[in-house]
Amino acid sequence: MLAVSWDTVRMFLHILAATVWVGGQLTLAALVPALRGLGAQVTRAAARRFNQVAWPAFAVLVATGAWNIAAEQDKITGSYRTTLIIKLVVVAASGITAFLHARARHAASLAVFGALTGLTALGALFLGTLLAG
Repeated sequence: MLAVSWDTVRMFLHILAATVWVGGQLTLAALVPALRGLGAQVTRAAARRFNQVAWPAFAVLVATGAWNIAAEQDKITGSYRTTLIIKLVVVAASGITAFLHARARHAASLAVFGALTGLTALGALFLGTLLAG
């Protein structure tokens, strides 16, 4: 068996949190149309419950992301740095739009911020994959 290192633990936690943050959003987006048919309260309850898991996952993403940056300092030059900065902006946008989506009260705001949250989460995932090589 291969040796387990702190790098392995760091990446595992980062990928696990990304799975919850991004995958959870995709899953919830697929379920919302069916949940709406059961009533607005059911949809709201599912969203609140998801937020109880999603926000801690986002916090783990931010913490392990900082850990990743510290651990990979030697790689952070040129185009890697540019890609990393773009990823950090996209991650911030994902968190901000998710926050706004959670507080939205009108259907149009829910739709716009929900779509932006999903797109930025997928963008951050793509950029993270690009950085990982």
